[in-house]
Amino acid sequence: MISNKHFYKLFIVCFISIIICGCQKSNTFTAKGVVAGAAGQTLYLENTGLSSISAIDSVKLRSDGKFLFKQPRPKYPDFYRLKLKNQLIHFSVDSTETIIFTADAHNFATSYTIEGSENSKAFKEITLAQLDANQELRKLRDSYGMNLIPDTTYQESIMKAVKSYKEKAKKYIYGAPMSPAAYFALFQQIDGLWFFDLYDKTDSKAFGAVATSYKTFYPESPRAKQLENLALQSLKVTRGERQKTLDIPDAKEVNFIDVELPDINGKDVKLSDIAEGKAVLINFTAYQTEWSPSFNMELNGLYRKYKEKGFEIYQISLDNDAHFWKNAASHIPWICVRDPQSIYSSIAAIYNVRQLPALFLLNNKGIMVKRIESVDTIENDIKAAI
Repeated sequence: MISNKHFYKLFIVCFISIIICGCQKSNTFTAKGVVAGAAGQTLYLENTGLSSISAIDSVKLRSDGKFLFKQPRPKYPDFYRLKLKNQLIHFSVDSTETIIFTADAHNFATSYTIEGSENSKAFKEITLAQLDANQELRKLRDSYGMNLIPDTTYQESIMKAVKSYKEKAKKYIYGAPMSPAAYFALFQQIDGLWFFDLYDKTDSKAFGAVATSYKTFYPESPRAKQLENLALQSLKVTRGERQKTLDIPDAKEVNFIDVELPDINGKDVKLSDIAEGKAVLINFTAYQTEWSPSFNMELNGLYRKYKEKGFEIYQISLDNDAHFWKNAASHIPWICVRDPQSIYSSIAAIYNVRQLPALFLLNNKGIMVKRIESVDTIENDIKAAI
């Protein structure tokens, strides 16, 4: 028979063991499941960071298709994906410790099931809505390229596809703005551009909602800081005001999204370095277009007229032919840089460039004052910014 003293010691040992096991469990998350029809293929677990995607584990699938990944739980809600060849399943990890996937190799990215994470279930619905919009865009582009639909119909149909996605995304953005699903929905893209336009007054509210929630719930998260920066920039331009926004309490004012790209000599030129004390016209362009020569001639006249008054142009080329760009830009008097990502430019995506040329204006205090919608207003806008 066990004495009370021995029983007490045994109880303490067991209690401590439970605590230790619980602590160990809470420090990891598990992603496991089955992928049918994928024997011999490699399944990757990747982390989707703010600026890069990194593979953190992998497994060669056997005939039963089973897999199991264990990784340290992130400090803040973070984003991951399973990759099989070119197919992806996106999911998030926050308070969930075990996420279970069931998928098939043939339609890995679209018809999987998931258990153990409501956010990750939402990711699937968001992904399918994004894929539907992009598929519709491809059809429209093909029809437009074959002259089967007029310009007006093409533009209206694109906006309809974008609106359809936004209606589904807003359910998560405004329903639970602090959730990883809200963040994921906010940053989905169509044809390389964000669905939610950073410089649209209505869409600006979506950035503000998610930014405010992340600042409240995860104030030290890198994503909270990123959202705060974007939301402030969006509000500053859409409202045309220079003051702290009430939507994001105690937020530090952010004047514009900085850019650093190489010029024709390979030297990196930072937008913020040339914006000190000058009005700067930020211009996304492509030298290989038919309209580029005449447009640059118009810019040249404005540059010569206002350069001595404190005006500069920071022109960002999205040409995919670097040699052509260097030759074309060799005699241009203003700052000309090129984004090697060309039409897939993440910088153009952040500025939500939907067509070229795209123009943004910083005033002489380094504050982005507007997105110029018409080339006819450029000169008056420059005069007001100097």
